[in-house]
Amino acid sequence: MKHVPNALTVVRILVTPVLLYLLYRGGATGHAWALVLFVAASLSDWLDGKLARLFSVRSRLGQFLDPMADKVLVLGTFGMLWWLYPSIVPLWAVLLIALRDIGVTLLRSVYERQGRSLTTSRFAKWKTAAQLTFLIGFLVLLTAQDIPGAVGHGAGVVLDSTILVYVLTGVVLVTLYTGYLYFRTA
Repeated sequence: MKHVPNALTVVRILVTPVLLYLLYRGGATGHAWALVLFVAASLSDWLDGKLARLFSVRSRLGQFLDPMADKVLVLGTFGMLWWLYPSIVPLWAVLLIALRDIGVTLLRSVYERQGRSLTTSRFAKWKTAAQLTFLIGFLVLLTAQDIPGAVGHGAGVVLDSTILVYVLTGVVLVTLYTGYLYFRTA
C-alpha cells in the first residue's frame, strides 16, 4: 500500500496528455471524456494525499512528484484552453499562473537545499480549489454546449460572455496572492 500514493500521482501525469488531446480534438465526445479525466485526475490528487497520511508513507519522490503532477495537469489544461479559447483564457492569465508556480517551486528547492521544507499553506489549498473549480466549470460548459436544447444554448451563452474572464481574473488574483504569501514568509 505504501506505493499507491505515488502510483496515483504517476497516473495523473500520464493521463494529462490524453486529456489535452481530447480537448484539442473537441466535439461532444472529446469534451465529455476530457471532463471525466480531469475530474478523476483532480480526485486522485486528493486521494493520494489522503492515502499517504492514512498509511503514514512519505517519500522524497512523492514530495517531488505530487506538486509536479498538479502543475502538469493544471498548467497543461490552462495552456490548452488558452490555445483553443484565447478570448476566454487569455495568455496573460496562463503566464501569471505559471510564473507563480515557477517562483514557488524555485523557493521550495532553495528551502530543500537548506535542509528545510516549505509546507503548503491553507491559502495554497484555496488556490488549488479555485483553479480546479474554474477548470472543471469550464469543461462542464464545453461539454454542456454540445447538448441540444436549452442546456446547450445556456452553456454557449456563458461561454460567449465575459463572465469566465472575470472569474479567471479572480482565480489569477488568488493564485498570485498565495505566491506573495510564500515569499513574504520566506
